Amino acid sequence: MEGIHEAGFTLCTPIQAQTLPIALAGRDVAGQAQTGTGKTAAFLLALYQSLLTRPAPAGRTPTSIRALVVAPTRELAVQIHHDAETLGKHTGLKQAVVYGGVDYDKQRQQLEAGIDVLIGTPGRLIDYYKQHVFDLRHAQVLVLDEADRMFDLGFIADIRYILRRLPPPERRQSMLFSATLSYRVLELAYEHMNNPELVRIEPDKMTVDRVRQLVYYPSMEEKVPLLVGLLRQHEARRTMIFVNTKRAAERLESTLKANGFHAQALSGDVPQNKRLRFLRDFHNGDLAVLIATDVASRGLHIPDVSHVFNFDLPQDAADYVHRIGRTARAGAEGDAISFACEEYAVSLPEIEDYLGHKIPSSQIAPEILATSLLKGDAPEGPRPRFQGHGGSGGGGNRRPGSGSGGRPGGRSGRPPSKARGRGR
Repeated sequence: MEGIHEAGFTLCTPIQAQTLPIALAGRDVAGQAQTGTGKTAAFLLALYQSLLTRPAPAGRTPTSIRALVVAPTRELAVQIHHDAETLGKHTGLKQAVVYGGVDYDKQRQQLEAGIDVLIGTPGRLIDYYKQHVFDLRHAQVLVLDEADRMFDLGFIADIRYILRRLPPPERRQSMLFSATLSYRVLELAYEHMNNPELVRIEPDKMTVDRVRQLVYYPSMEEKVPLLVGLLRQHEARRTMIFVNTKRAAERLESTLKANGFHAQALSGDVPQNKRLRFLRDFHNGDLAVLIATDVASRGLHIPDVSHVFNFDLPQDAADYVHRIGRTARAGAEGDAISFACEEYAVSLPEIEDYLGHKIPSSQIAPEILATSLLKGDAPEGPRPRFQGHGGSGGGGNRRPGSGSGGRPGGRSGRPPSKARGRGR
């Protein structure tokens, strides 16, 4: 309770209000909730309550952990550990976080010293487990966060490896959280949990209600001038820009830096110490623009993100929601501006079908487009597949082939976006 007070919590969010009574009673729970709704606090509070009210198992050794929290990404693991340190500050329980990329020996030494609560990503957890650095046989609580993302990132075999080495479901409490309780997630829950109670908060796609959405239809040549013009117009302070590829992130970072923006690209192979520094600077307001691929679109809680730009429309409708969910968190409002360019406009119908409504569109006024832009020093790489309707002659300010309000046209031979690959 002291940790809750110091965190400033006074009222439960919907996911907390519905899961805490179940979890505090010691029962298993599978919860559907989007990021930014307080589910981390919900499972941490239930975890601490369980460990503080139940005695440690007989036969526990110094390397035996009492609770395991598994997260799909390094950033999410770090965020959970940060929240755990705040909420569990006065519990007397020792906790640690392990993830790939940094501090291998340091993390190992921390585990060998003995801890109660272990938070980590699948790869590093299995690495240490196979070396007998920690023991799972006496674990009392298991948490799987962002379970659907485990499938997306190909971790499900690793997750099953870990689950099979824990005590049987009836001898531990298990909590699973996911943005969607799909069939594959529910199959995992029923196979490795003890009759979990399902809690469904509003569907993931409904979280966009508080986000002011807008879409422009630029030609390929207009994308960067339009982005720079809008960033200047909105006086970018804490802005996230999403692209579909690492190469695009690097090129955009170079261009924005050359034109006076404090910007950094966050993609999958950025060294972990740099990733954490970028996120810390962005969180503190020292970094104005964070450019990200979809590796950063889930699980990050960064308050007060004012604008999200989809420089490239995602090729999966759910990823659109996850991206724009970086703003308008915890009841706040925010803006999401998307570019339906010649390369990725084909994804827009699927996104709007998923949302259940059309995204408002806007004309590209000439005065918005930035002029005299400096080029960055990043390599250009291959040019996009659809190229060449430059300036205003390519229908840059309207949906291709359909005037101002129809579906993208002129590409009837193009396969659906799901058949194109995700590019991740």
